[in-house]
Amino acid sequence: MALHPNTQGSLWMVAAMTGFAVEDVFIKAAAGEVPVGQVLATFGLIGSAIFALWVLARGERILHPALLSRFMAARVGFEMMGRVFYTLAIALTPLSSASAILQAAPLVVALGAMLFLAEPISRAAWLAIGVGFAGVLMVLRPGLAGFDMLALLAVLGMVGFAGRDLATRAAPPVLSHVQLSLYGCAILVPAGLLILAFQSPPVLPSAANAARILAASLAGSASYYALTVAMRTGDVGVVAPFRYARLVVAMILAALVFHERPDSLTLIGSAIIVGAGLIALTATRRKKTLHPAKD
Repeated sequence: MALHPNTQGSLWMVAAMTGFAVEDVFIKAAAGEVPVGQVLATFGLIGSAIFALWVLARGERILHPALLSRFMAARVGFEMMGRVFYTLAIALTPLSSASAILQAAPLVVALGAMLFLAEPISRAAWLAIGVGFAGVLMVLRPGLAGFDMLALLAVLGMVGFAGRDLATRAAPPVLSHVQLSLYGCAILVPAGLLILAFQSPPVLPSAANAARILAASLAGSASYYALTVAMRTGDVGVVAPFRYARLVVAMILAALVFHERPDSLTLIGSAIIVGAGLIALTATRRKKTLHPAKD
């Protein structure tokens, strides 16, 4: 028996978030020796090659006319913004903190779905969104001794990823999941080169770091495809909350691999973000059920 679209989308989202957490670990480990821009550009080249071959094997066009649509232009811009800033964040700040801030993305997605996709949002959801952003401030702790300006990189990355997810949902249906994944990976090449222009020159990575970059590319490519499918399957309000799987996996891996120990403010802020996101998306879904949009 076929699974309900919401169930399928949720499973794809869990798979995507788990893979992205693994990718983040490999990128952070390699970034200690290899410039972040070089890592990102290499990731883009490998991912683009994988998806280009897949597109050709499916008999699809690599350069489809729909690529010039306004939603695809927005998707490309938000993808570059998210990737550049979040990659810098995981390289320069604790992985657990960057991952916690990223969990506010579903709140931004829910807000954007209401503003741009005409999806309903309740007063309870508005309140939860406000509380969720308060949780982000707890992780950032502006004005306190523990505040790190570099943490704002994760905030910018989170906004970019939220915009990408909304644009993915509104992308032309004629474009397949594989084509969208190809375009997402391809934009990482100029994004990486942009970062590299402000960093030290490229280096020849050691065998260990070359293996880490390859592993990150494979995990990221698979996760990117899973995310694209997830955001085009089922309701946003049902699928988006499963993004929180990334935080759980990321904190476990950060503790095991990098021996990170998030402080109490980070943990409390993370819990507030996750709880607020679940409430916001649940309230939004309930309102949509009770008051379906009219054509």
